[in-house]
Amino acid sequence: MSTELVELVAARFKALGEPARLRILQALRAGEKTVSDLMRDTGLSQANTSRHLQMLHGLGFVERRKDGLYVLYRLADQSVTHLCDVMCGRLEQQLDADRELFS
Repeated sequence: MSTELVELVAARFKALGEPARLRILQALRAGEKTVSDLMRDTGLSQANTSRHLQMLHGLGFVERRKDGLYVLYRLADQSVTHLCDVMCGRLEQQLDADRELFS
């Protein structure tokens, strides 16, 4: 990988390293949502939700569209959910192995 590509990949993984952004992405799995919907689903403040959405949008994880007075956010594609599913599956395997070891 080129240096530029490594930097782009690292920036995306860094964004996914923030629990609040993961909660937002998880909430968006159900479909389009407004900032208010996401605030309700994640427990984040309006300012925090908007700040995280701005970053996720800038990195291409989410798309947005205006509908009258509202801005609706959605996942840009399913690749981020696939990445999260892979990591969650791996963590479940590790937890199962740890439980077996300590039983």
